[in-house]
Amino acid sequence: MSEPRTFVIGDIHGCPDEVDCLLDAIEAASGDTVVFLGDYVDRGPSPRAVIDRLLRLRHEGPQCVFLKGNHEDMFLAFLGRGGFYGEAFLFNGGEATLRSYGLAGRSGQITADQLPPDHLEFLLSLQLHHRHADFLCVHAGISPARSLEEQEAEDLLWIRDEFISSPHPFPFTVLFGHTPQREVLMGLPYKVGLDTGLVYWNKLSCLELREKRLYQVRRGERAVRSRSLWAQFEHRHEHAAVAAKPARRNHHREGLQ
Repeated sequence: MSEPRTFVIGDIHGCPDEVDCLLDAIEAASGDTVVFLGDYVDRGPSPRAVIDRLLRLRHEGPQCVFLKGNHEDMFLAFLGRGGFYGEAFLFNGGEATLRSYGLAGRSGQITADQLPPDHLEFLLSLQLHHRHADFLCVHAGISPARSLEEQEAEDLLWIRDEFISSPHPFPFTVLFGHTPQREVLMGLPYKVGLDTGLVYWNKLSCLELREKRLYQVRRGERAVRSRSLWAQFEHRHEHAAVAAKPARRNHHREGLQ
């Protein structure tokens, strides 16, 4: 029996067709884990269909880990269910989300009352982070200036330049979305950015962690292409051996489990 695999998938933003193609291609089986980095809703043609597809995946075999993106957080705030910046939801692609539910122009309270109960439950169940071996999966990134115990939800959901432009002192590689790039951002040994701008007619990206294989499908296409990133990750270890030592000494309590 082969070892279980872990797949990490970048931002989707309401594009269900490409999610279907990608999931068919990776063939995640029972024992495998599929981690989604958040931003399922807003901007794209059918956020509702995306969440329907993710809910079905829960019953198809693999273990599923659904992280919260800043767009889900804004949606929850709009619905009056916690979160940040609910007033900005409609101006950041939220109108596309409401249209997909047939609720365009409705208030947050009416939307909360009429949203399918399993969809609201899904939104409320989203996690902020997930650890796998020497990887940390999170939507936006982490603050390099805070210890693991002091990381704040707003940073995990919203941080950009402070995280992307700086190394961090922690003993893991951060896998993140949130900030779209034309190609996967390879900032090893510190970070890998997997938001490749699907909703902007670019690509949906997925990294398989055991074999270090990247899967991608372009918006509007069905062909899923893959390539190995093994060489890049092997090179990471040359730096990680040095980078991890002070991080383990200074941050021995791993607060993000």
